Amino acid sequence: MAEGDTLLSVDYEIFGKVQGVFFRKYTQAEGKKLGLVGWVQNTDRGTVQGQLQGPISKVRHMQEWLETRGSPKSHIDKANFSNEKVILKLDYSDFQIVK
Repeated sequence: MAEGDTLLSVDYEIFGKVQGVFFRKYTQAEGKKLGLVGWVQNTDRGTVQGQLQGPISKVRHMQEWLETRGSPKSHIDKANFSNEKVILKLDYSDFQIVK
């Protein structure tokens, strides 16, 4: 398997004005567009958190999107990524919004 095809899993939490601005919907759409799987949800701390899984290059693209773009009305202060690890297979079949 080439480096770009290696599967990666990473957790994320996004801080800023990210609730009530369709952040989850846009995150799901961007993840699906990139062919990633995982989930996204609001937290009671006013942040958005979730997990991404897919090829390294696509995960990196999504991390940059989460850190710098988000939804049109969002304002991202900070993006934390954690628990990054190489995986052998995907744990999800889709990219879900968790309520």
